[in-house]
Amino acid sequence: MLSHEQIWGAIDRLAERHALTPSGLARRAGLDATSFNKSKRLSQDGRLRWPSTESIAKILDATGASLEQFLSFIRPGELPNAGASHGISPAGNSIPLIGFAQAGAGGFFDDGGFPAGQGWDMVEFPVAAGQRAGVYALEVQGESMLPLYRDGDILIVEPGAQIRKNDRVVVKTREGEVMAKVLLRQSAKSIELLSLNPEHPNRSFDLTDVEWIARIIWASQ
Repeated sequence: MLSHEQIWGAIDRLAERHALTPSGLARRAGLDATSFNKSKRLSQDGRLRWPSTESIAKILDATGASLEQFLSFIRPGELPNAGASHGISPAGNSIPLIGFAQAGAGGFFDDGGFPAGQGWDMVEFPVAAGQRAGVYALEVQGESMLPLYRDGDILIVEPGAQIRKNDRVVVKTREGEVMAKVLLRQSAKSIELLSLNPEHPNRSFDLTDVEWIARIIWASQ
């Protein structure tokens, strides 16, 4: 059975996938803008409030997502034995690690940008057990991210985390390009990214050309 936290988390991540806030997702679906607010998820006496099946049906219709795609937005760390289902079995405080050069290849991420498949190394990082299966590390390779990130620096990435303007993010395009940038602007249809290296141009993409976006939460500098 899916939990209250899992269902609300999937709604949040569906909104993020379409560059929307939960309120924006509700409005797009023709619902009251406050329908998915954090304050609406608990009653005044502390009881859990669940989204209705009708509201979920409306946001799926508004975004064109299937029920299977909606369920894929459930964070792996929220599911029993999630690491095994993604081919990764973290132990202790270890999280998956891969280099940027390899990250663009197929098979390392699922559709939500979570680590999947084989070929990952492991690195120690103090992260809560329930979060560990989603958080992963990317090793900077080359000089394209200077002066902010140097060759060999480790970036800790959390897919599914809420992303705001000026956050540092990792973006993977549907063509397999993986890059670390600063989110300058996002709309319902596109994103604009600031390059970390002034010698490299800023980038902009239609959201239809973006496979996933994940926030950088820490870097070993």
